[in-house]
Amino acid sequence: MAQSPEDMANSMIANMKEKTGKTLEQWLAVAKKSGEDKHGQIVKHLKAEHGLTHGFANLVAHKHLKSDAGSANEGDLVAAQYAGPKAALKPIYDALVKAASACGKDVEIAPKKTYVSLRRKKQFAIIQPSTKTRVDLGINMKDEPAKGKLEASGSFNAMVSHRVRLESPGDVDKDVKAWLKKAYQAS
Repeated sequence: MAQSPEDMANSMIANMKEKTGKTLEQWLAVAKKSGEDKHGQIVKHLKAEHGLTHGFANLVAHKHLKSDAGSANEGDLVAAQYAGPKAALKPIYDALVKAASACGKDVEIAPKKTYVSLRRKKQFAIIQPSTKTRVDLGINMKDEPAKGKLEASGSFNAMVSHRVRLESPGDVDKDVKAWLKKAYQAS
């Protein structure tokens, strides 16, 4: 069975000293000392100045900025996504999580900084509060033609094949539930 992203990160952390010569804590000190405050800048610095591979540099940058799911409480990540002007969108998120969870007992809900990943063996959908008035549901259904409210993902997110724009909990209708189930079954 494929490892989850969290399992892969934990494996990298466990092997970091052997592979890079420093522990995660030591690399975090290097990242802090660099003075860089953006993910890409930290990655670039660690690769150019310290010879880290992209994978390790990316992991250190995420941990330094606390921008990965493993560095924050999952409830806090979701709360932050639906805070302030996006608070009214939380019922749409709740309806989507309920619909996804109904697909099977092995659905994993994995919050990230700006979206929530829905996984089984692999990611089959994402939930993202994109604007103050809309949640975007990204779905992986490679062979499904885009039609009606099931749009091609376009520039929305390269990790999914389709996007559905949702503006109310009622938009999580039988079609949306059927697409989630189809994507879940294919994952």
